[in-house]
Amino acid sequence: MSDKELRRYSRVVVDGVEQAPSRAMLRAVGFTEQDFERPQIGIASTWSMVTPCNMHIGGLAEEAAKGADEAGGKGVVFNTISVSDGISMGTPGMRYSLVSREIIADSIEAVVGAEGFDGVVAIGGCDKNMPACVMAMARLNRPSVFVYGGTIKPGAKRRDIVSVFEAVGAKAGGKISDEELLEVERTAIPGPGACGGMYTANTMASAIEALGMSLANSSAQEAVSEQKINDCHRAGEAVLNLVREDIKPLDIMTREAFENAIAVVIALGGSTNAVLHLLAIAREAEVPLSLDDFTEIGARVPVLADVKPSGKYLMSELIDIGGIQPLMKRMLDKRLLHGSCMTVTGKTLAENLAEVADYPDGQDIVRGFDNPIKEDSHLAILYGNLAPDGSVAKITGKEGLRFEGSARVFHSEEDALQAILDDSIRAGDVLVIRYEGPKGAPGMREMLSPTGAIMGKGLGSDVALITDGRFSGGSHGFVVGHVSPEAAVGGPIALVEDGDTIRIDAGSKEISVGASDDELERRRQAWQRPESPVKRGVLAKYRNEVSSASEGATTIPPEWT
Repeated sequence: MSDKELRRYSRVVVDGVEQAPSRAMLRAVGFTEQDFERPQIGIASTWSMVTPCNMHIGGLAEEAAKGADEAGGKGVVFNTISVSDGISMGTPGMRYSLVSREIIADSIEAVVGAEGFDGVVAIGGCDKNMPACVMAMARLNRPSVFVYGGTIKPGAKRRDIVSVFEAVGAKAGGKISDEELLEVERTAIPGPGACGGMYTANTMASAIEALGMSLANSSAQEAVSEQKINDCHRAGEAVLNLVREDIKPLDIMTREAFENAIAVVIALGGSTNAVLHLLAIAREAEVPLSLDDFTEIGARVPVLADVKPSGKYLMSELIDIGGIQPLMKRMLDKRLLHGSCMTVTGKTLAENLAEVADYPDGQDIVRGFDNPIKEDSHLAILYGNLAPDGSVAKITGKEGLRFEGSARVFHSEEDALQAILDDSIRAGDVLVIRYEGPKGAPGMREMLSPTGAIMGKGLGSDVALITDGRFSGGSHGFVVGHVSPEAAVGGPIALVEDGDTIRIDAGSKEISVGASDDELERRRQAWQRPESPVKRGVLAKYRNEVSSASEGATTIPPEWT
């Protein structure tokens, strides 16, 4: 491939007499004469000091730029935003979390498109900026590598952010003192990195690696480690190889690659948010993917990793035994992965895994296929008169597979949380939290505060919670989210009344309310959507454009896909 072909986009910006003004601007930011002849690699950094997940990423971005420079390119670092789920959780600010996914994808697309970068390395470290980076890569379809910023080290006594949320419930239940709660608060987050269990960040890092869009083991490195620094440097090198070989994201993100990602998420017992984000990435890549694909794949893939929140171990402990590569090798050997899929290494998945060693003898973090934690997926896609367009439950089996109880209806997360903390919730209740969907919140808030309080109160096996919002990867218990259609558009969840019988059956994949069709229609005729305080700004724009959770809650117009 000629130099001009390698600089397919940047040469339009820097070649020729008429582009002298562009070169003049670039000289001021450090370009040399030779740099104008090199492929330009945009390094999308999600660095910020608003969250520990991303506070170290500025240095990692510089390392990726060095790798690109040493491989013959010119790395150019730029920033996008990040918001913290852990900080905004349980507050009105959480409405901006899922919205930020669209803003981040838009901003990366805008910078790369405007500046004429020939390739992209994007480094994400938290729940929404990670899928956003890959969504932008799919749109741009220029040679790209994703880098995970890495997981946090465990806090004292193996604590993490979920420990704090559950300690709040324990304090409300009289199980711990103010001093004990403060001690948990002070020790749970020791430094940089994403939340330490198989929550959304580590789930999505693993999914993106299985998708083929990051280098081997990028998902299984601590944020503060030599391995993560090397990962970033190698990513800068790898993207130059992709430019030379003309391997682009849509060559990698095929239907089979998405099936690989789903299978790995299930085997790891990953977050329900993976459903939302993989659907969104697939829409950007114009790959057909639906809720029912999670059911079909989940029927043959067991849960094998005993990791938090439902299990015992943290991501750092999985890293110590080899990360997810040995698991993927086992799955490939069982024909649960498509080995022919191309990856950002320029090799197929099977080629990448060929020399991977198995886990050490005696480890009990990842089980064998003959002794799974659950024989099929923990991600149950439920339908019924309460969710005609589907819902997503995270049921590992520890909670049981069926729950029937009496509805306790709340119009917001805050109201539900207060009821839990005030001892107003009793065994057998099904908390129904509505008007928290993509349009309703707007922004589809996560419900870690209520679920954390339920677990802290010791009610995890005694109550269920359903919502048209979503759950943090740290949530566990008998929980069902993404109920569609959502309440804000008049979905059946808007019609539930206190005392209605709610039935949830993960075995038959059903969720229903015990009211007749005639009764639901009577309620529908009387229903009025509550007025929203959101009248303008990005939340109002998002509410106007966002699709259903069953379609990934994206802002892509249907006619574009």
